[in-house]
Formats: sequence, structure tokens, C-alpha cells
Amino acid sequence: MQSKNWIGGEWIIPSGQEVTVKNPSRITEEVGVLRLSDSSHVFAAEQAARLAQKSWAELTGAARGEILFQMASALETHADDLARLASQEMGKQIGEMRGEVARGVNLLRYYAGEGMRSNGNLIPSADTNVLQYSRRVPLGVVAVITPWNFPVAIPIWKIAPALICGNTVIWKPAEHGALTATRLAEIFAETKLPAGVLNLVIGKGRQIGNTLIEEAKIDAVSFTGSTDTGKQIAVGCAGRNIKYQTEMGGKNAAVVLADADLDKAVPILLSGAFRSAGQKCTATSRIIVEKAIYQPLVERLQTAMAALRVGEASDHGAYLGPVASAAQYETVGKYVSLANEQARLVAESPAAAVADQGYFIRPMIVEGVDASHALVQEEVFGPLAVLLAADGFEEAVELCNQSVYGLSASLFTRDLASAHRFLDLAQAGMVRVNQETAGVEYQAPFGGMKLSSSHTREQGQAALDFYSEIKTCAIKYAW
Repeated sequence: MQSKNWIGGEWIIPSGQEVTVKNPSRITEEVGVLRLSDSSHVFAAEQAARLAQKSWAELTGAARGEILFQMASALETHADDLARLASQEMGKQIGEMRGEVARGVNLLRYYAGEGMRSNGNLIPSADTNVLQYSRRVPLGVVAVITPWNFPVAIPIWKIAPALICGNTVIWKPAEHGALTATRLAEIFAETKLPAGVLNLVIGKGRQIGNTLIEEAKIDAVSFTGSTDTGKQIAVGCAGRNIKYQTEMGGKNAAVVLADADLDKAVPILLSGAFRSAGQKCTATSRIIVEKAIYQPLVERLQTAMAALRVGEASDHGAYLGPVASAAQYETVGKYVSLANEQARLVAESPAAAVADQGYFIRPMIVEGVDASHALVQEEVFGPLAVLLAADGFEEAVELCNQSVYGLSASLFTRDLASAHRFLDLAQAGMVRVNQETAGVEYQAPFGGMKLSSSHTREQGQAALDFYSEIKTCAIKYAW
């Protein structure tokens, strides 16, 4: 397979650099060819999106919703082949990848339903004989820049609300997810989605992304990726006075109190930390434990970790697959080396039977570093978690909040009072009790505090706030 652009309803194969895409589970296996675009493709997509936007916005919400329903049905029809391709391209275990595609189907159907929901409010007037109300109106052309770790779900949870609000979209996916993006666009092209409403441009962020942010005539940007890049996008958009949304890093904590049910907590902790090889912004990377149960928890973690199986992404029995790329393998490997040098190993999984064939990293839990250490403060984005001990609830919350990030946090307890206090005190945009940090549902707002987010929210009803503006209307009908 080869990547290609979808601009104005036409397929375009860029003539730029070609990059061979390797399967991270088996790096001798070629999955396809990535073809990189230049800035001219961005401007072509901008023109196509601008031309399509007026007629798309003039459709009724019900009509736009019907097209999103078609997109959902087409995705459901092709779910298995898309999941297999994405799993081969970026290494996510096939069962997880199928779940991600199913989430994409549900997101499309959820936002399709928004086409028939109220999009404004009646507002009382101080004057007589005045009808005053507010209503949502589209922004115009929206740029969507998506990461490789959720190559199906994240694009859809941006694109679907943007479309139902009446915007048109220019989508720039991460290079490591470009084949999946191409296939997803092919699936959507089977529907009655009008030409130019959704445009796909594939290329490197420093060229295509920069052109989108700095030069293209767009009205908003939604970005998910690294904190450094997100901050640069924010500066660029602020300078142009266009709306922006950035979802960035996380260093998420799971707090385990002395009264927690450890047998139930341990599988949830491991799922939060090691599914998707830890490559989630919501992954559990800090486990904060009351000292009274520290050793019993360690013993359970050791037993559970010994049973985790690392394997090829296509292996239905594997708990996790490889990390996504050579670059990611190198980055995470530096933190693994740091852990081996400066921390104490608590538990790790057995090595993958095919460890020498791909970018496999054994999940590990370490201890013995203080709260200011790089392993505790920096986002690893890999299968490595750190244990920290706390004297009690207050210190545990303090450690939880001791981070520049504030995306997700969870607490394990049987005490309702502690649960409610944690929900109040944890400095994170998503806070959960007796659940993993990484399991946020699509109908709920998604986003963080501090350096994790630009302080808007994705998913749920909250996404509509970003992808629309409020217009206040008033008419005096007797004067």
C-alpha cells in the first residue's frame, strides 16, 4: 500500500520523498510506502475546503448527520481490514486496535445524532416584543493535526464534531499513521461526503504542519501531540488570532490507599500502564502507594507482571506489542537505561519471544527515586512505571499533583469520603476512582490542566464548543 492525498474529492500521489514503512513487530517486513507532500498540497486542500464550506454549512444538521451515519457504517464494514493495517503500521496489539476502530464507529454515530440536537438557547430580553436567542455557527475551515498512537480514534473524535458543526477539514496525520489515514479516507470516500469537505494531506510536520499553522487561510487548529510542538502551535495561532486547541503530554498518577482491594486494583494498574505499550498520553506512569500496603502491592505486581506476555501486534494472546518506531524505541530506551542505572527494579515482564525481530521493550516497574527525578517528572511514553510511597492520603495527593502535567489521575479506595476528596483535590482534567487513568469514554469531555492542554475539551458535548462560535440574535417584531 502507498499513502496518498485526498483533496477536493480527488486522489493525488505526491511526488516528494518516499519512505518505506516497516512493521514494528517484524522490521524486515514492509507494510507500504509513505509519499511526502509539499506546501502546494496544503494550499490546494485549503482552496478545496474553502470552496466546499459554504454549501456544507447550508445543509441541515440532519443532512450532515446522515452523512456521518454513512461514514460510520462504511467504517464498520471495513473495520477488520483497517484494524489489521493500523496494527501492522504502528504496532498496537490487534485486539486493542479493533477496539479503537469500534470507538471510531461509535464516535461518528454519536456526533451524527448532534445534527438534530438544539444548537442554541432562547434568551430573555429587557425590552418588550423582542425575540432574542443564541445559536452555534461554524468556524469555517479547520486544520486537524493528529498523532500516531491512536491513528483511527483521535482523527475521528476531531473530524466528526468539526463536520457536524458545519466546518470543512484539512487533516494532517502523523507520518507513522499515514497508511492508516489513507485507508480511512478511502473508506469515507465510499460515502456521499461532498468533495472538499474532508481533505487529507500527508507529510512532515515541520513542513506541512508549519504551512498549515503559519500560512494557510484556516479558521482553527486542533492538535494532539508533544507539549513542545503544542506550545509552538499556540503561539502561531495566537499571533494570527485563530482558534486553537492543543492536547499534549501527561504524567498520570494512580493513587492506591491502604483500604483498596489490591486483587482488583492490580489488573487495572497494569492495563493503565502497559496497554498500547504505554504509548498513551493518559497512561499510568506513576503509582503512588500508602506505605501500609506498599509491600503487599509490590508482591502482587511482581506476580502479575511475570504473567504479562509481550508479542507481535497480530498475536491475539499478547498483552502488548512493540513500540511504534525506531525513533520511539530509542527514546524509551534512554529512560529504560536511566531506570537501570538510577532506580531499583520492582517487576518486569518476560522478554518477547521475538524480541530481536522488532521494537519490543519489556514492561517494567521501578522504585527508589524521589519525586523530582526525571523518571517521575518526564513523560516516557513507553511501558515504564514508577512506584512512590506516601505516608497517607494528604501526601499521596501532594505527590499526585507534583507535576507540570494535569491530564488524568485515579484513586483506588473503598472509602467514599476519600474518593470525593480526591475528585476535588486532584489537579487533573479527568479524575477517576477505582478505574484506570487511560479509560475515558467518548461521550465525556477529554482534556487536561496545566501543560497537558490549552484548556478546551475534546469529545462529548464539549467538542461542539470548540468547533463552533456563538452568535447572539435579536429581532423586535412589533415597533
